[in-house]
Amino acid sequence: MVGERLPITDYQLLTTILLTMTATTQQLIRSVAEADSPAQMTAAVKKLAAAKDEAAIPTLIAVFGYNNPEAAAAAVAGLIALKEAAVPYLLAQIDDYNYGARAYSIRTLAAIADPRALEVLLSSAVNDFAPSVRCAAAKGLGNLQFCKLDPPQRQTAQTKALETLLLVSQDPNWLIRYAAVVGLEALAKIPQLQQPIQTRFAQILATDTEQAICARVQLAQKLGIEDKLQTEN
Repeated sequence: MVGERLPITDYQLLTTILLTMTATTQQLIRSVAEADSPAQMTAAVKKLAAAKDEAAIPTLIAVFGYNNPEAAAAAVAGLIALKEAAVPYLLAQIDDYNYGARAYSIRTLAAIADPRALEVLLSSAVNDFAPSVRCAAAKGLGNLQFCKLDPPQRQTAQTKALETLLLVSQDPNWLIRYAAVVGLEALAKIPQLQQPIQTRFAQILATDTEQAICARVQLAQKLGIEDKLQTEN
């Protein structure tokens, strides 16, 4: 299992969907179900996403498993537009068996940046067997909106994110290390986390032989200095 599930039942989800679904949304959902070609599927998903109706969320998530990258990209955009409303559904419907669908879900959660996704992102960044999932989770950890948490929870969550990214930055797979650097760069905007992150960046520059990673660390350091100067001015 990937991460933890929210205490939300299928019955509760179904009830919410039925109460909020309009006739237009029902027709748009039907169009997705009845699409008989990749192009029709993509067009139908784009229209459903454009409706910005919370009742469409389960259908948009289901599209992740249809092996249609264009339709999945449209579903991701639609779910991101629905913001926090999509988070409970995404967490409850993560596909443990289809890593492609799971990667889209993690990417969407990372973009929405709701801290309720913390535990799933932590687990996915370290334990998932699919590099695409781990990369999406690592990048997402740095951008979570920790400000939405109460101070004690906020500090704990930030520490967990930092520790996980520091660990992942040592992964044998250079793509995952690269994603960890991206996550650490974003996390470095939090003042109390800057010192351990800068220390890790220095270690990477001294020991990592992958040029792309070293270049990304140098960019992160440069952008960090520029951000600091702008803040001071």
